[in-house]
Amino acid sequence: MTGAVPDVLPDWLTGGRRVVALTGAGISTESGIPDYRGPNGVWTRDPDAEKLVTLSYYVSDPDIRRRAWRMRRDLRVGDIAPNAGHRALADLERQGRLRALLTQNIDGLHQRAGSSPDVVLELHGTIHEVECLSCGDRTTMDSAMERVDAGDPDPACLVCGGILKSATISFGQMLDPEVIGAAAEAAADCDVFLAVGTSLTVHPAAGLTDLAAGAGARIVVVNAEPTPYDDIVDLVVREPIGTALPRLLSGGS
Repeated sequence: MTGAVPDVLPDWLTGGRRVVALTGAGISTESGIPDYRGPNGVWTRDPDAEKLVTLSYYVSDPDIRRRAWRMRRDLRVGDIAPNAGHRALADLERQGRLRALLTQNIDGLHQRAGSSPDVVLELHGTIHEVECLSCGDRTTMDSAMERVDAGDPDPACLVCGGILKSATISFGQMLDPEVIGAAAEAAADCDVFLAVGTSLTVHPAAGLTDLAAGAGARIVVVNAEPTPYDDIVDLVVREPIGTALPRLLSGGS
């Protein structure tokens, strides 16, 4: 079934007690955070911008690092608020029905909407911290941005002098095996799997859908654009996430 949210929600959705959600950039675009891979995404319009989040370029080219810090300064998310889609998932957790919230996003909006940090698994890290690539020391992004604002275009680690990078997973960088392992465990132990605002083309995140389906879960895709999984899932919704998700999840309270 593809299209709008059904007038009558299926029993397997309203009765789902172990729901796992996988969220991508699409859930945050309604909060004003730009999409990267969509038809009008940042990388679609400027493929060269991908170098700013590619580890090999970032490590080897000081100019790329300076541009990356300028990008972070221009795309600060501290004053961006969660939207109704984020809040609907927080409500689902309060109902006791959310097994886990797996997110490809780095913006922290799920936590700001009320989702518990213990429930949220940030597959691609977080923009709210920075990490030294040499010694692993972590500090807040705010502290690093204060140094950028003060005139340091490429702040180094204050502990060892190494290269600082946002605590996000760049292209060419290994994902945290503990986070991915926990995400795979959750996907294989749910009765409903929601893929929300994600193209389902980036692996291993997209493969979590296969794990859930293989374990017998019902699959729901809520995304503006088609995904490779649309023909094999139980429900596809094309409506805006901020209006569709609260309606989809309203029947279990």
